[in-house]
Amino acid sequence: MNSKPLTRIGMVNFINTAPLYEVWKQTVQHPEWLVVEADPAQLNRMLFTNELDMGLVSSHEYAAHPEKYMILDDISISASGPVGSVSLFSTCEPAMLNGKLIVLSGQSQTSVSLVKIILEEFYQVFPDYQKGKALEAHKDHDNVSGVLAIGDEALLLAQSGKYPYRLDLGEVWYEQTALPFVFAVWAIRQEYCEQHPEQVREIQRELKRCIEQGRKELGSISRKVAARVSMSPDACYKYLCGIEYDLGPQKKKSLERFIDYLIAREQTKPSAVPLKIFI
Repeated sequence: MNSKPLTRIGMVNFINTAPLYEVWKQTVQHPEWLVVEADPAQLNRMLFTNELDMGLVSSHEYAAHPEKYMILDDISISASGPVGSVSLFSTCEPAMLNGKLIVLSGQSQTSVSLVKIILEEFYQVFPDYQKGKALEAHKDHDNVSGVLAIGDEALLLAQSGKYPYRLDLGEVWYEQTALPFVFAVWAIRQEYCEQHPEQVREIQRELKRCIEQGRKELGSISRKVAARVSMSPDACYKYLCGIEYDLGPQKKKSLERFIDYLIAREQTKPSAVPLKIFI
């Protein structure tokens, strides 16, 4: 009998993946599925360079290289309104940021592109951008007016009270488009889909089972992970209730709308739409 192929899987270990990943760690027993934890930017690079076969990566990564990937159907990290962990923190109102310095987290290209779309297309302001570390922005630059932070760093910064203004990017996108925003997708390398379709389907079933179980156990999961970002279990529970994990028709429409903006801004090619969905 042939042994099953080793599958290299990328996973983001932020609080927002806990309803999926905590259940996965406790219940999935597949030694041939090798899970690699990293932030979204690292996983993007690893998937592109064939160090991973599949994983939870930034929506922008799929848009940038659509010829390399397929998207696993009905799985995402998304929000219909405020997301809570992708925010622009600033010392002044967003409409006043024209020409001012904003430090951008390097952890997610999706969020970097989204904040530029929101500021430049929706607010008509054009700041100066510089990559850096969100939690250390003011230590490195005295003239920082804004900081883009994502994931656990955004949750920590929100509690710090350092910035009087906070713009939730998921909320603004929803207000402007009436669509949810898809921050991350489950992307698979095209050749892996072609060579191992049944393995992909098996992993998809397990991911969806974990998500379903995790939603049922959200209270206990919140109590387990809240301390990572100095949140109370109740605050963590409320935050996780706003995170969505499906990729339904409205989410696909929104992802294509986001990609359309990237195409118009010459950040990707028209071939990025329509979406390539593995069903």
